Amino acid sequence: MSEPTESSLPPDQQAVLEAVNALLAPLARLAVARGVQFSEVEERLKTAFVQAAREAHPGGLPHRQVSRISTATGINRREVTRLVNAHLEQARPRRSLAGEVYAHWLTNPLYRDVAGQPRALPRQGPRPSFETLAREITSDVHPRSLLSEMQRLGYAQWTEASDEVAPTKDALVPRGDLPRSLRILGANVGGHLSGAVANVLGDGRQHFEQAIVASGVPFDALQAVRQLVAAQWKLAFDSLVPALERLIDAGADGAAGPANDPPVEAAQRVLIGLYSYHQPDPAVPPQGDPPPPAGDS
Repeated sequence: MSEPTESSLPPDQQAVLEAVNALLAPLARLAVARGVQFSEVEERLKTAFVQAAREAHPGGLPHRQVSRISTATGINRREVTRLVNAHLEQARPRRSLAGEVYAHWLTNPLYRDVAGQPRALPRQGPRPSFETLAREITSDVHPRSLLSEMQRLGYAQWTEASDEVAPTKDALVPRGDLPRSLRILGANVGGHLSGAVANVLGDGRQHFEQAIVASGVPFDALQAVRQLVAAQWKLAFDSLVPALERLIDAGADGAAGPANDPPVEAAQRVLIGLYSYHQPDPAVPPQGDPPPPAGDS
């Protein structure tokens, strides 16, 4: 029996493959640039397919699970058995306490100067100090340990002579730290893609997802565009972080209700992002090229 060609697939499956092409091209560029072999990516892709099939067909008798997964994914039964037994699952994202302290520092008026910029703080002492800043995020980790982690990640600098801690400018964008950059890439793009897929598979209203597309932007205007995007992100960041902190605090205060209250739903992890990207516009010919021939009117 011959394999179905892409043109013979139903329209919705053809559209899925077109989306896959758009997603895999930059992923392949990243893997090739960093020397990751296709076989390594293929193993994780098969694992993801098996996990998705297990989630789509929960329950059932264990001895039938392999057959169901094999049918749903097209992966042979031997491979499915190997992958199921390997228990290869994605690690849960860890809470970044250092990042939360840094974000709190950038947005809380108590830790900003008269110009609205995050200020250097005494390491210890009453508010505002780095010690009180750290304690406002967590009491499970000692402020000194948090400071060491923030120094390691480039969020903060400690001056021993004055015993002051200063925030590093733009530390939310890692520079020179490839592993951290890749973890952020996976979390950001993975979160965006998960929300977009949930919208496509649902009624389109599960997660907010909008984009602005501008065609014909001059190349020499890109710096102005970058400045516009950065300014909008700062406005969103400065308003969203304090609001989210208040919602989290309110949820924590109400989590321990009376014994006869209904069970509290599991806490949710929310990702909110903004991105920009530019590339040559295929709809606009480069300057200097002759115009396309006019068609019949």
